[in-house]
Amino acid sequence: MFVYSVQSKHIKAMALGAFIVLTVISLMVLSRESKMTSNDGSINLKALTHQERMSFVSQYGWEIEEEPVEIKEIIIPTEFDETYTAYNQIQKQQGFDLLEYSGERAKRWTYIVKNYEGYENKECIHINILVYDGIVIGGDVCSVELDGFMHGFSKP
Repeated sequence: MFVYSVQSKHIKAMALGAFIVLTVISLMVLSRESKMTSNDGSINLKALTHQERMSFVSQYGWEIEEEPVEIKEIIIPTEFDETYTAYNQIQKQQGFDLLEYSGERAKRWTYIVKNYEGYENKECIHINILVYDGIVIGGDVCSVELDGFMHGFSKP
């Protein structure tokens, strides 16, 4: 038979440790939940499902094709070159910052925009949504034409 005794001060220390661990985990979960709801207080960033991505895009007034043109896994670089730095400026202007996700794998969902003024019946306007762990972390609206353009999610 094995007998193990624990002093009450050790039980209190273990209980305190467990409490601290649970508190930290709760704060992490709450932080993630608030991030999923909004990056500026009004936009829902959930993008885990097809319906959530459609809903996200519609918040900016865009109508998109049902099926994505492309779904691609990307890795946010740990060091940004000139191009990524410029792209991140677009992200910062709309409340995102890709530097927070340096080195992380994300998915880029690309859809055709159906209601871009002046391009309603063309398939050359795309919206890219960068998704990490089910939330939007950035993206853009762009023209894939030779003399194209790129801007944030808001309509110009």
